[in-house]
Amino acid sequence: MGLDFERVAKPLTRFIDEDLGTGDLTAPLLGERTATGSFLAKTAGILSGSQIPDFLYRLLGHHVTYTPLIADGEKLEEGTIIARVEGSMADILAAERLSLNLMQRMSGIATATAQAVATLADPSINLLDTRKTAPGLRVFDKYAVRCGGGINHRFGLYDLAMLKDNHWAAFGDLGTAITQLRRAIGPTKMIEVEVETHAELLAAIAAQADIIMFDNQTPQTVRAWQALVPDTIQTEVSGGITLANLHAYAGSGVTSLSLGYLTNSVTNLDISFNLD
Repeated sequence: MGLDFERVAKPLTRFIDEDLGTGDLTAPLLGERTATGSFLAKTAGILSGSQIPDFLYRLLGHHVTYTPLIADGEKLEEGTIIARVEGSMADILAAERLSLNLMQRMSGIATATAQAVATLADPSINLLDTRKTAPGLRVFDKYAVRCGGGINHRFGLYDLAMLKDNHWAAFGDLGTAITQLRRAIGPTKMIEVEVETHAELLAAIAAQADIIMFDNQTPQTVRAWQALVPDTIQTEVSGGITLANLHAYAGSGVTSLSLGYLTNSVTNLDISFNLD
């Protein structure tokens, strides 16, 4: 498991430009000094983003040696040393805030995902993220979900077609909509249909959608609806699912649950950086 540097170099470069602008005004004070330091977990959780500091040091000029001690996806205890650094003090401190901002957020997402997986306690059901990510951070947020044991839903509007309530309102007849959509996007892209009523569920089954999403339904309704869906159609439950009611969906037979709160209600994991 790991982030692809080529994929994240462009957003990280933007983040550096946002933070450093025309340059760190304290850098002249540091001159050519070198330093050592460490990233430290101040609370327990699941690590994600361990490569971020190293990527930032590369973009700042390769003047820092970064040694990770814990891999992404591994459990952190309070006091765990995540990584050690040695090199240019100016570059170390220039990347400090960016490194922590991303590592804390990503580890918070990974920790929440791992907690959700443990709470559901049903390996037959996939836990998915959503597109409810912070703009510009989707690749980082979704990677963090994988670190916590979750699975990525679509990355954008381009890799899976979803007919939601607004599409229903605009088009009307679901069967015709799916037929025309399949003709337009080809046979390799899947079509998911969001349903909110029993009548919509039956229409989606008749139209042979690839995936049917039960939107904002109780666990009892989900179980009843799932019994009507043939095995050839995947099912997803979305809306109103929290850590408090998550376990109620265990054993329901659905293919997956999607949890928007994993990435839109993030509680950062407390990680610090200290110079020796």
